[in-house]
Amino acid sequence: METETLFYLICVVAVLIMLEYFRRRKRKIISFTFGAVTGFIALVLVNKYGFVIGADIPLNTFNICGSAVLGVPFVVCLVIINFL
Repeated sequence: METETLFYLICVVAVLIMLEYFRRRKRKIISFTFGAVTGFIALVLVNKYGFVIGADIPLNTFNICGSAVLGVPFVVCLVIINFL
């Protein structure tokens, strides 16, 4: 199995887990909104200031959607993958 296919498969599984997590929360909308906003802010900060640590993470549809659903851990994983 190719690395890129495996990465996308892991992302799909992570999205399904997070959607189930948000579904079970008492305050679904607030929880999702907070996670999406913090994830997006983290992505923008890494995009703007990532050159300091050598991370070049573009703002594209995949990254924006991933950071909106998965939050800050998605951005951290992108930075780690960028170094591999």
